[in-house]
Amino acid sequence: MDARQRKPSRRPTCTYSGTGGQIRRTSKKGGKTDMSEATVTGALLCGGPHSKLSGIPKALLKLGDETLIDRQIRVMREICSEIIVVTDKPKLLIDHLDPSVRLITDYFMDCGPVGGIHAALHLARHPLVWIAGSDMPFLSAELARRLVGSRTEKSEAVIPLLRHEPIPLHGVYGKNGAEKVAKMLAAGETSKEKFLGRFHWLGIETDSWSKEPEIGEFDFVIRGEADVGRAGVLNYSY
Repeated sequence: MDARQRKPSRRPTCTYSGTGGQIRRTSKKGGKTDMSEATVTGALLCGGPHSKLSGIPKALLKLGDETLIDRQIRVMREICSEIIVVTDKPKLLIDHLDPSVRLITDYFMDCGPVGGIHAALHLARHPLVWIAGSDMPFLSAELARRLVGSRTEKSEAVIPLLRHEPIPLHGVYGKNGAEKVAKMLAAGETSKEKFLGRFHWLGIETDSWSKEPEIGEFDFVIRGEADVGRAGVLNYSY
């Protein structure tokens, strides 16, 4: 078969693990943790000062014929048997969510995404939690499934890497990491960089995977009006 006709590999280009903020190349030795989809919680972070655009919660922006949060929940349900939405303003969302979706608030208030991550990990009913932001329209259940499948017994989180940079808000985390995050927040540390440094995590290179239609631009974030228009264009290409 011609090289140009080969199907994209489902194996990561390379795998790293990190703890204490250090990243190092590791081998693929060791068995993978076999987790069924019923053991994964999906969590969407919908709070903070950047959660609105022109006064409207980004989660309620329309993309095609559905709201952004409806689209995200639909995708997460492909592998998650529980969905959590973390928000500091539940009244804005409660009438827009299916009753099966759990709506929770932060325990550590005004701590940004890390505060939402703590709430999701602490209250999730399953041992693994797939966490994403409410402004990410192109979540990939296939990527999350592969991250779950790449998890080892020693890894506390599995994070996708693009161009060698971690994408924490599409990662899969172990629920048992909640205590580590709580200690960090109690000490006044709220940065995502320091947050990752608390975990022994695997970073999976996804540059080749992102060329596959079912994974695509999973890291796309709506930050402004221009991104809304681009998201609409991209939506028609999937």
